[in-house]
Amino acid sequence: MKTRWVQNGIFTLVEDVSVALTPPEQGFYWIDAGIEDLELLQPLFHLHDLAVEDCLSEEEQRPKIEFYDSHYFIVINSIRFDDEEIFLRGLNLFLSKHVIITVTRQKINELRALKPFLWEEEVNSADRFLYHLVDLVVDNYVAVGDRIEAKIEKLEEDILVATKKTHLNEIIGLRSEILWLKKVLVPQRDVIGTLGKKDLRLIDHQLQKYFGDIYENAVKIVDTFDTLRDLMGNLREAYQSSLANRANDIMRVFTALTTIFMPLTFITGVFGMNFDNILGLHVAHGDEFVLAFMGVLGIAMYILFRKKEWL
Repeated sequence: MKTRWVQNGIFTLVEDVSVALTPPEQGFYWIDAGIEDLELLQPLFHLHDLAVEDCLSEEEQRPKIEFYDSHYFIVINSIRFDDEEIFLRGLNLFLSKHVIITVTRQKINELRALKPFLWEEEVNSADRFLYHLVDLVVDNYVAVGDRIEAKIEKLEEDILVATKKTHLNEIIGLRSEILWLKKVLVPQRDVIGTLGKKDLRLIDHQLQKYFGDIYENAVKIVDTFDTLRDLMGNLREAYQSSLANRANDIMRVFTALTTIFMPLTFITGVFGMNFDNILGLHVAHGDEFVLAFMGVLGIAMYILFRKKEWL
């Protein structure tokens, strides 16, 4: 657990977390804690039992916001995509007037990327800290959406060029993750909407307009993942269509080869019959003539089929 006094975007480490109980003359305190630190923080900052229980319960929580007398409890999910699987990381926030507590089970990239923004914007209040953090989280969803869309396009190209059985597993896996992610996006959008529209005493009125801008981006993200879900359906249809076309191509080749060998089989059948009076049977070099005729016939039919693109 690290306790920082943030003043105009400048961080100063504080050794004793109890110092954060007293409001500073300027700035605010940021307590970056783990799940195990709640045992100390709960009685110190009077964190609500239900909120602490939610933090302890599970890693992936449904995004929500709860209002208590001295603080707000906000749950949002950070996202990460490693080209194979989508990961969500729960980010629990306790917001009061001069303190913001972030509680996580694992490292959150947005928290590490947040510091330059705080310094550049000279952030001096806990609610502005919350704004920049939520903004980074939403931006990451946009980036992940773009990467998933690029992967879908690449997968579609691979399917059209050379369909493989592994493509179906990729389609099913990616579609399942998109549908699972959709269940998180809608409540998270609603949480951001609450921060931007509801009159909240711990969030500056002017800042709520900026939360409204983030809300618009969150709405676009939901629409984007709706589109991605539809694209996955189209991709599965393309996979099935490609398999059907491939099967048709194979059957066309087999049919053409069978057609080529049908007259050749007929000729060999006639001359293979157990009769003595067959035309050309006793002619000199008759076997060579028949073999040459069969070869010319087979080649002529092959050229004809190639010309008509049946082979």
